Amino acid sequence: MNAGMDGVSGYSFLGPSGTFTEAALAQVPEAAGKPWRSVNNVGEALADVVEGRSIAAMIAIENSIEGGVSVAQDALASIPGLRIIGEYLVPVNFVLVARPGTTLADVSVVNAHPVAYAQCHTWLDTHLPRHGHIPASSNVAAAASLLNGSPADAAVAPPGIINHHNLDVLAENIGDNPNAVTRFVLVSRDKAIPAPTGADKTSIIAELPSDHPGSLLELLEQFSTRGVNLSLIQSRPIGDALGRYRFVIDVDGHIADKRVADALLGLRRFSPGVMFLGSYPRADGAHIDFDQRYRDEVFTDARGWLNDLLGGAPAE
Repeated sequence: MNAGMDGVSGYSFLGPSGTFTEAALAQVPEAAGKPWRSVNNVGEALADVVEGRSIAAMIAIENSIEGGVSVAQDALASIPGLRIIGEYLVPVNFVLVARPGTTLADVSVVNAHPVAYAQCHTWLDTHLPRHGHIPASSNVAAAASLLNGSPADAAVAPPGIINHHNLDVLAENIGDNPNAVTRFVLVSRDKAIPAPTGADKTSIIAELPSDHPGSLLELLEQFSTRGVNLSLIQSRPIGDALGRYRFVIDVDGHIADKRVADALLGLRRFSPGVMFLGSYPRADGAHIDFDQRYRDEVFTDARGWLNDLLGGAPAE
C-alpha cells in the first residue's frame, strides 16, 4: 500500500469507537499510529477514499450468518476505481444493554443495527416476544442513543460497550450463533496488486450480457472449465430494469494464477460488464487446493504450443 498517496495518511471506519469495524482496522499493521476517521456509513467511508481524505476504508462485506452485506456490495459496484487490498475476520457476538436501573422486564423497544438485529432475532423473540425495533447506523450508535434521548429501552451492542458508555448489561451472548464471524475488507484506490501467496482470493462483479436460458450457467462455466472454485456468488439487482442482475463473486486464487487469469479473460469475452475488485491474501491463510491439471505450467505449455503453430513454417 502506498501510505503517502495524495498526501493522506488516515483510514476510515464505521464508528464511533468500539465497533466491530474498528476491531477489524486494528488488525491492519500499516494503520498503527496513523489517524483513524470515524464515519457514519459505508458510503461516507468510501467517499473518503475517492475524495482523498483517507488512504483506505474498512467496511463489512460478508457475515457468516446473514451472507453478503448488500449496501457494501452495491457501493463497490457503483463507485469505479476502488480496489480491495486485504480482508480481515472478526468474531461477532452481542450484549443487550440499557440505562442504569433498567431491567429486562422494562424493555419493550430495542435499538439495533439491522445486521446485528437479524443475528440476535431468535434470542430477542424468545425473551422479548412483543418488542419493537428501532434501526441504528452502527452497533455502538445503538447503545449511545440510549443516553441521548432515544425512545428505545435497550440496545444490541458489542460486548465491550460498557467501557465506552455508562450502561448496564442486561444479557450476554445474545447472538443466535456463537460462531458468527464478519468478514471485512480494506478498500483503497491503490491499483498495485499484492503479490500472490498461494492463499489468495479474487473479487469481481459481473453482469449477465443478456437474459436467456442458461446465461448464468455460461458465466459459471468460465470458472468450472478452468478448475477455479468460487467461495461466494451473490446476485444483486442492477436497478435499470426489473429482472436485471449483477453477480458479486469471490474466486479462490490470485489474478496472477494462470487458471484464474484465463477464467477472467473468458468471463470478459462473455460479459463486457466485469469489474475487477482486487486479488489479496485470504484472512484465514488457507492454502488454495486445486486440480493440478490446471496448474500454471499447463496453461504455459498450451500457449507455447499455439505460438509454435502460429510461428511455424507453412506446410508444404
